[in-house]
Amino acid sequence: MKSKKIIISGGGTGGHIFPAIAIANALKKLDPATEILFVGAIGRMEMEKVPAAGYKIIGLNIQGIQRKSIWKNLLFPVKLFSSVNKALKIIKDFKPDAAVGVGGYASGPLLYAASLKGIPYLIQEQNSYAGITNKWLGKKAEKICVAFDGMEQFFPADKLIKTGNPIRKESVAIDGKQMQALELYKLSAFKKTIMVTGGSLGARTLNNSVMAGLDKLIAADVQVIWQTGKFYYNSIIEKLGEDYHPNIRIMEFVNRMDLAYAAADIIISRAGAGTIAELCVVKKPVILVPSPNVAEDHQTKNALALVHDQAAVFVADRDAELKLIDRAIELLNDKELQKKLSDNIGKMALPDADEVIAKEVIQITINNN
Repeated sequence: MKSKKIIISGGGTGGHIFPAIAIANALKKLDPATEILFVGAIGRMEMEKVPAAGYKIIGLNIQGIQRKSIWKNLLFPVKLFSSVNKALKIIKDFKPDAAVGVGGYASGPLLYAASLKGIPYLIQEQNSYAGITNKWLGKKAEKICVAFDGMEQFFPADKLIKTGNPIRKESVAIDGKQMQALELYKLSAFKKTIMVTGGSLGARTLNNSVMAGLDKLIAADVQVIWQTGKFYYNSIIEKLGEDYHPNIRIMEFVNRMDLAYAAADIIISRAGAGTIAELCVVKKPVILVPSPNVAEDHQTKNALALVHDQAAVFVADRDAELKLIDRAIELLNDKELQKKLSDNIGKMALPDADEVIAKEVIQITINNN
C-alpha cells in the first residue's frame, strides 16, 4: 500500500492547533512515510507552532468575520476568494489523498477547495455546538469526528463518529505524581489545593475572581496554583508582589500541566473543548466558567453538556467575581460531591482520540481509491 499524502487545515488557537498536531503525529505513527502538509492562516499561532512540531505549513490570507468592526469585514470576500484560489493551487501541487479540517479560519477555504477537486475530507468538530462553516462543510464530508453526544442536530447522523478530542498525553499523565508536584510548587500535602487556569493567554474574569477572593482563600488555609496567563501576569505581580503569600503560587504559564493537575484537589477552568477533553482524563472535580467571548458561545454549551451529566460545576462569567471562590471553598469541603463529579467526568474520557481519528483518515483514503 503506497504511503498517503494528507493535508491538515485550521488553527487560530491552541485549542485547534494541538489536536491538529496530535492527529498528524498519530498518522505518522501508523505509517512513518505519510506526507503531511498543514494549511493555516497568516499571522495566526499555527504559523509558529506547527513548524516547531516539525511539520511544513502554508498560510492563507484569511480572517474571520469581525463582529465588532464592519470596516474590517469589507475585505473578507476578497480574502476568502483569494484563499480558496490559493487552496486550489496547494491541492493541485501537493495532490493529497485526503484533507482534515480541525476548525479555525483556514479550514473553510481548504475544505471547500477539496470538495471542488473531489478530494475526500474529514471534519474534526471539537465543540458541542457546531459553527456555521463546519455545518455547511459537513454536508460533503466523508466523516465527522465529534466529542459530544447529540451532534446529529448539526450533521448527517450517518457520517458521525464519536472519537473525543485529541489531547496532549504528557499533560494528563498524572498517576503517582502528587508528591513530586507538591515539591515543585512548594506546597503542603496537608492542605487542600485549587488549580486555576485560563489558558496560555489568561482569562480576565478568573484572575479578577481570584483577586477578589484572596482573603477568603487565605482565611480557609487553601493553596492555589494560579496560572494568570501572559496578558495579566505583570499587572498582578505589580499589585501583589512575587512572594505574596506562601499558600498562593502565581505563575504566568504552567510548563508542567501534568504536575499542576496532579497537585490539585479541584480545578477552576474555562470550558474550551481541548481543555475539557484533558479534564475528563484527569478526573478531578472541576468548576467551569465559560468564556462569553467566543463564537456561538460554544464554551457555555460545552460546559452545560458536562453539567447535564453531573460531571462539572458551572459558574457563569458574569457571576464569577462574586460567587466563584465561595463555590470553590464549598466544593473543597464537600467530599461526596467531589467524588460524584470525579466519577462522572471520568466516564466521559476518550483518551485515544488522535489514533481513532488518524485511522478514520486512512480509511477514507482507502474507500475513495
